[in-house]
Amino acid sequence: MGKDAKDSYLVGLIGSGIGPSLSPALHEREADRQGLRYLYRLIDIDTLGVPPQAVGDLVRAARDLGFDGLNITHPCKQLVIEHLDALAPQAEALGAVNTVVFEDGRAVGHNTDVTGFAASFARGLPDVPLERVVQLGAGGAGAAVAHAMLTLGAERVTVVDALRDRAGDLAAALNGHFGAGRAVGATPDALRTLIGRADGLVHATPTGMAAHPGLPLPAELLHPGLWVAEVVYRPLETELLRTARALGCATLDGGGMAVFQAVDAFRLFTGREPDSTRMLADIAELAERAGAVGTPS
Repeated sequence: MGKDAKDSYLVGLIGSGIGPSLSPALHEREADRQGLRYLYRLIDIDTLGVPPQAVGDLVRAARDLGFDGLNITHPCKQLVIEHLDALAPQAEALGAVNTVVFEDGRAVGHNTDVTGFAASFARGLPDVPLERVVQLGAGGAGAAVAHAMLTLGAERVTVVDALRDRAGDLAAALNGHFGAGRAVGATPDALRTLIGRADGLVHATPTGMAAHPGLPLPAELLHPGLWVAEVVYRPLETELLRTARALGCATLDGGGMAVFQAVDAFRLFTGREPDSTRMLADIAELAERAGAVGTPS
């Protein structure tokens, strides 16, 4: 039976501390509108009391139990790769998987974080200058966002991370994929000079979430000529975005990335086209209802 002939789906999310995730409601609401029976389960390794390395066992169990697919979040996006039968080109290039589709007994890994951020950015910050972009954070989300920015045409992305090797390794991987000189690694002590010359700032660290309140950099480094894009979506308005807007910066919240990566995952799971406009309204309502509790997934 082809995907588009089905009307019932079982999917899930594997990760750590995912109880407050908005993904189940986001997927299930859209499925309801399309007349589908769609159950989205949370598979929290903390609740199960298993380490991140158990992701392979969990993927195999989900496949054997008849799941149609899985979303994968922190800290399993890289660990899951060795347990999959194939990778889509985007996931292979990134070295991280956030979506697994079960097809004919095979587990195929995809990454919709890259396409999700790219779609959100193109929609929310069209026509902004992209000559010099500074990105805070070189973790899993940072890798996806940096790939997206270079795909969108950024001339140079400077990845800033407190861990020098992590920033350097990501920059090297980006240059290997996009060409020499497109990315460079740096540490926070260079931020004053970098932000002063930058067209835009992308924030891809946990700072600003409920469990990690505050600003990811000194407020005085921001200036009105800077655009600011956020990955955190709970809350939708982080302290960084509030501060940047008060200065007159063009801003982009993290809700769009959350929605568009879910749009792409829903399409992969079901073969059906979700309505991103409706889902953007859903994320705003769900995030407001949830307040500043929880973490993004």
